[in-house]
Amino acid sequence: MEQRLSAPMTELAATPMPNRFAQFYALTKPKVVQLIVFCALIGMVLAVPGVPTGAELLRMAVACVGIWLVAGAAAAFNCLVEQSIDARMKRTAWRPTARGELSNLQTLMFSAGLCIAGSAILIVWINAITMWLTFATFVGYAVIYTVILKPLTPQNIVIGGASGAMPPVLGWSAMTGDVSPQALLLFLIIFLWTPPHFWALALYRVEDYRKSGLPMLPVTHGNYYTRVQVLLYTVVLFAAGLLPFIIQMSSWIYLVAAVVLGAGFFGYAFALWRNYSDALARKTFRFSLVYLSLLFVALLVDHYVSW
Repeated sequence: MEQRLSAPMTELAATPMPNRFAQFYALTKPKVVQLIVFCALIGMVLAVPGVPTGAELLRMAVACVGIWLVAGAAAAFNCLVEQSIDARMKRTAWRPTARGELSNLQTLMFSAGLCIAGSAILIVWINAITMWLTFATFVGYAVIYTVILKPLTPQNIVIGGASGAMPPVLGWSAMTGDVSPQALLLFLIIFLWTPPHFWALALYRVEDYRKSGLPMLPVTHGNYYTRVQVLLYTVVLFAAGLLPFIIQMSSWIYLVAAVVLGAGFFGYAFALWRNYSDALARKTFRFSLVYLSLLFVALLVDHYVSW
């Protein structure tokens, strides 16, 4: 999910890195990874009927550590591949790789070390399917999205969004050893959320992306076309957000939250379509983060109240 599992989920101010530890830590894109782990944790909790036992809580904690390490590895590899692009963009010029504070070898070894450590944790203490799915997510984001899709097509965030939508599936498989339709439904929600979330950011950062040379939708197809796409995706996302209630995965508590949050996201997208401003695009981007976080919190609350 810079996305998506696969697209940027937050912005950070340009600040100097105070020490080497902070430089390496910054490569993991901590705020992005926090959202990834949060979504994975929701998948874990929803996969367990009722209140988790002590053993299940320990399993969740270990799985979160493994997923965090592999997600951090993917973020670091992304910084390595895109260091020249990051250096041309105000939003990312602060990164240690873009500033030349860390060498390519240092960044590569750090990424490899995190990936190996996370994968080892998952296969030894969780299960093989979670390890392979997490590693596939690493490859999908770090290689397929970053190296191939992102510089090739303006639909990069749509296709690459599959990697960013994987965390709930990883969490579910960590607890059950399989991938259920419920887990795939959570995947669908994040997959549909990613394009309007990212394109709202790209709209008010369009000059940055133009300088980078990346074929982002506002650069290749213009502001108005992108706004239409944001609006259409929020409509489809609204419908997908109702599915957990429709398939009886959740109750009325979640339904109310899904309707309110979906209407709010659509409202921002509609206002953005009718009367664009950078300030409104920024508000839409920020609300998209609130939308996803609260929607998953609502699923969690509903899971325990209904139980």
